[in-house]
Amino acid sequence: MTRLLLVEDDSAIAEPLSRALDREGYSVMRASRGMDALAAAAQEDPIDFVILDLGLPDIDGLEVARRLRKGGVTAPILILTARADEVDAVVGLDAGADDYVTKPFRLGELQARIRALLRRTQAVEEQSDAFSVNGVELDASARRAYVGGEELTLSAKEFDLLAVLIREAGSVVTRDDLMREVWGAEWWGSTKTLDMHISWLRRKLGDDATNPTRITTVRGVGFRFENPAES
Repeated sequence: MTRLLLVEDDSAIAEPLSRALDREGYSVMRASRGMDALAAAAQEDPIDFVILDLGLPDIDGLEVARRLRKGGVTAPILILTARADEVDAVVGLDAGADDYVTKPFRLGELQARIRALLRRTQAVEEQSDAFSVNGVELDASARRAYVGGEELTLSAKEFDLLAVLIREAGSVVTRDDLMREVWGAEWWGSTKTLDMHISWLRRKLGDDATNPTRITTVRGVGFRFENPAES
């Protein structure tokens, strides 16, 4: 059973949402404070999914997301926000979240986002192959990536994106194919999020943004993970 952590301090939202998720077959843990969420995520049994409100009473939800990622949590993080401004959404994704829903939201939309993120994660986990390309090592089954022997701290979406690019190393992967494979048909936003994730991946891989040697842009088409061994 999928273990889902719901971090929301507004009981008028948390209680009906928890019941609805329970009916969907999720094992729901609830936390109303950021510190409680971090404690729950640190338990021995791993969390499979996190729904995280940004407006918490003790720690800002963005800081909770950052600490979860820093602590090694790779589960998808879906943030709930009343901040509809795009800048806030971008900051949330930069903190390690994988998707966001603005309040007020429709239950059906939220459930679709959860299913989409879980499917993307499962698809990558089912790829048991290990890859070593252009100084980057990736273990798809363990969801770990390394550069120069140092493990990278990647969000679930960053890992999924890297996995697709490395799997197709040496070939161009179109923007549409990346959006479909990593975000799924349920993604309602623009492809700006793809550009943001590419930028973050380059930074974490030590790639020069002005002259990248690992993830290069093929203008008007998509991106290619360079494979010098095939040159």
